[in-house]
Amino acid sequence: MAVFKWEGKTRTGTIRKGKMEAPDNQSVVAALRKQQIMPIRVRSQAKGLQIKLPIGNTVGEKDIVVFTRQLATMIDAGLPLVQCLEILGAQAEKAKFKEVIISVKEDVEKGSTFAEALERHPLVFNELFTHLIMAGEVGGLLDVILNRLSSYIEKAMKLKKRVKSAMVYPAAIVGVSVLVVVVLLVFVIPVFQRMFADFGAALPAPTQMVVSLSEFLRGNILFVIAGVIVAAYLLKRFYRTEKGRMMIDRIFLRLPVFGDLIRKVAVARFTRTLGTLVSSGVPILDGLNITAKASGNRVIEDAIKKARVSISEGKTIAGPLGESEVFPPMVIQMISVGETTGALDSMLSKIADFYDEEVDNTVGALTSLLEPMMMVFLGLLIGGLMVAMYLPIFKMASVIS
Repeated sequence: MAVFKWEGKTRTGTIRKGKMEAPDNQSVVAALRKQQIMPIRVRSQAKGLQIKLPIGNTVGEKDIVVFTRQLATMIDAGLPLVQCLEILGAQAEKAKFKEVIISVKEDVEKGSTFAEALERHPLVFNELFTHLIMAGEVGGLLDVILNRLSSYIEKAMKLKKRVKSAMVYPAAIVGVSVLVVVVLLVFVIPVFQRMFADFGAALPAPTQMVVSLSEFLRGNILFVIAGVIVAAYLLKRFYRTEKGRMMIDRIFLRLPVFGDLIRKVAVARFTRTLGTLVSSGVPILDGLNITAKASGNRVIEDAIKKARVSISEGKTIAGPLGESEVFPPMVIQMISVGETTGALDSMLSKIADFYDEEVDNTVGALTSLLEPMMMVFLGLLIGGLMVAMYLPIFKMASVIS
């Protein structure tokens, strides 16, 4: 038995730390989840090895999609589950995934249900996955559930790629801008500064400001870098607190350009996840609990939790979601209609399809809008620096003439 240091987050968002004696990190994760603590990291005290806990660096979403698709086909063809797992384990390319599949097969052979065996590997199969498998086993629809799962993961991956594509361009432009400005201030401006010193005349205000900024950066560059690192660390620590996460996530939703995209992505993710869970037979309260954890935004998570409380009191989901002012009125109306007609799962799927398309359109419009804006920003920034440095030369030329 080894001793592990762990760090996790409670349902209220509070960060907790502690030590636990266990045979491996998987056992620590399972024990923490039973205590309703979401693990963040686990470190072996003996070896000082840090293990990241979100779905692994070795087993990715694409591996899970292929696994579920193949398993669904085999189950539908009438092969026993143990034989399916044995075949998939033998042909798995990644050693880590092969080990997990074989472990699941052995647990099933010992009498565990498929869902229970999967729950022992939370780093690979998340709570959504295991709950859906459990519902499929109970309802005798394992092949159907596996197909739904793979479709859900594929659509979630596409949604994530769309968001990344919208963020890469502005991030790259801002990064290049910062790099170019730093190079100009540290290496180029001093050359002009030495040349201006020979003039012996007062520099124009814009030029003097750029020269002063260059002197400050060259004299304090290590402090500037350290300040940026410390600020980023403090911001990260603040975001981990309940108040900080709520404040920053609320700011994200109110951003002028990206706020609308974040809202649409959240709606698409919420409706797709809950629709998949409800249509697969997972109880609505469990489904809302899982969806809240996967929301990725504290404001939206609070709205979903209030909806869960409302359902537990015999009320509707639509009411608390509408009061949160996070979800658009159309979404609230469609959910209300779905609850009234008893077709909530199909209505949620329709909303998810609509907002997937909306995210596509928003990303396209955002990219088209950002390209000229970023080029203008880059041109003004670098052009402004160069004009400021050439002002004394223009002034000297006008005096000579």
